[in-house]
Amino acid sequence: MTVTALDPATALIVIDLQAGTLGGPTAHPAEEIVGRAADLLAAFRQRGLLVVLANVDGTPAGRTEYGAGAREFPAAFSALVSGLGRQPTDVTVTRATWSAFAGTELDAILTERGITQVVLAGIATSFGVESTARAAYDRGYNVALAIDAITDRSAEAHQTTVTGVFPALGQSGSAAEIIALLG
Repeated sequence: MTVTALDPATALIVIDLQAGTLGGPTAHPAEEIVGRAADLLAAFRQRGLLVVLANVDGTPAGRTEYGAGAREFPAAFSALVSGLGRQPTDVTVTRATWSAFAGTELDAILTERGITQVVLAGIATSFGVESTARAAYDRGYNVALAIDAITDRSAEAHQTTVTGVFPALGQSGSAAEIIALLG
């Protein structure tokens, strides 16, 4: 479903647009994803709306097929890309989990500011973006997903999440459609 409305108290959360995640393969050109995220960031900042930049600096302790135990990523991996134009008013949450809510103060920050809706952009569709969307939905936020400002490591993973998961968690639209709804 196309995004039909944005609440007056909406925040933008940009997930993992950082050196390490953009250093690997992506289903869509990374520079296009960063560019559309930058457009969203500019629009939200111009209207004085909350911007959250979420990055990941490690992994939780659980065993996976990728390895066992908690891992820390090098600082260079977690560095946000310069194309986001980080501003002093932006909130940054750093975590070692998939969801921007897990192990961070994100929910408290949103609640304190009266945020009722979140718009999500970033990478990877089926990891950080999906996990954050699920957590936001579970907490009662209205969720909007800027589909052309999100990508994954593979087109198949991206498409599966976009068509099979996102419709149950919120509404989707293009970055331009979301910006137009900001008025």
